[in-house]
Amino acid sequence: MALLPAGFALPPLPYLLALVLAGGAVAVGLRRRDPAVTDRLVLALVPWMLAGAWLHVLHVVGAVPAVVDPLLGTPAAYVTTAVLAGAVWLAVAATGLPTERTFAGAGAVVAAGSLAVGLSWGRSEGVFAPAWPAVAAVLGVLLGLAVWAGVRRQYPEVADTGAAGVLAITAHSVDAVSTAVGIDLLGATERTPLSRAIIEIGAALPTAEFVGATWLFVVVKLALGAGITWLLAESVRASPREGRLLLAFVAAVGLGPGAHNLLLFTITG
Repeated sequence: MALLPAGFALPPLPYLLALVLAGGAVAVGLRRRDPAVTDRLVLALVPWMLAGAWLHVLHVVGAVPAVVDPLLGTPAAYVTTAVLAGAVWLAVAATGLPTERTFAGAGAVVAAGSLAVGLSWGRSEGVFAPAWPAVAAVLGVLLGLAVWAGVRRQYPEVADTGAAGVLAITAHSVDAVSTAVGIDLLGATERTPLSRAIIEIGAALPTAEFVGATWLFVVVKLALGAGITWLLAESVRASPREGRLLLAFVAAVGLGPGAHNLLLFTITG
């Protein structure tokens, strides 16, 4: 249990059963449809990753109705979003509409709605403070793109990962930078024990006085994102479907917490 983030808890049994049944039905539907996993589909998942993160923020601040709140905890929010995204993909595929574009658009609507509710809550509570989170978002994206460019130059084969590789590295950069800004500048705390241990090591080093406590965490996250992307380049070449799916998962593990940080810090001051 010490490896799990603070607040990790399964939803009540009725909600858990509903998620399991709905998830099973969606999984069967996707298996039958057998969608092609292209770079466009991976990018179409980005709005859904944001939606899951921001729906969880609404749970954290208590801005969702009680009837759906158990579906938006940790880790239920991400399972709920995955089930919803799968169901929407199946519905879109059945209509004959442009699948990736329509699927991404639906995710953008959910993400935008969640973001709007969160921002409205922050303003109503008088704790709306977007400046540092905006800086973190821009720096995170720019740093991620710079790391991608450096890795691609050093290891040209990484280019085979395409948009999925860029997303995976940039997602972890956004998570790293947003965490650093939150802890070093906004007084936030890290909920994940392993990440917290890395931050504590960085804080104990003499360099912490000059560059903050989280620099080591940022380096580790960037190295992790870049290293996994490099390792999966061969998988993308040999089996594009599985390789891109793995990279999409890696991206979600970074972008979810990063987007969560950005909105939470924005609306809680």
